[in-house]
Amino acid sequence: MDEKELSLLGNKTVYKSDYAPEVLEAFTNKHPDNDYWVRFNCPEFTSLCPITGQPDFATIYIDYIPDIKMVESKSLKLYLFSFRNHGDFHEDCVNIIMKDLIKLMDPKYIEVTGIFTPRGGISIHPYCNYGRKGTKFEELAEKRLFAHNS
Repeated sequence: MDEKELSLLGNKTVYKSDYAPEVLEAFTNKHPDNDYWVRFNCPEFTSLCPITGQPDFATIYIDYIPDIKMVESKSLKLYLFSFRNHGDFHEDCVNIIMKDLIKLMDPKYIEVTGIFTPRGGISIHPYCNYGRKGTKFEELAEKRLFAHNS
């Protein structure tokens, strides 16, 4: 790994007070010829309801098959924490996370799941995914989407 690609590791941590996709950093994958899964689990994700301003809590799962770039975990942590004061619906949060990571890494495949704790007696578990167009990963995305929770 080329350390010049990363600026957050080893430095004082600064937490952003609102949605901050600019904190995301990527590094070069040493194994782009291998197809393999990377999973992140963020059990302390928090965002705000855009209507009431009340906090919503979730576990966010991010699974992806990298290509050339990979997300650096400290930057991902800071990015996910930046949702703490951000108002968006659950479904929006998972789609925003996925789209920001696609923009950062251009992965072969990615999926994001939010397991939100119940509020008002209802829990919401949004799921979104993406597979690179014209590849076997586009087919994987369709299969996993239509088989989700079956």
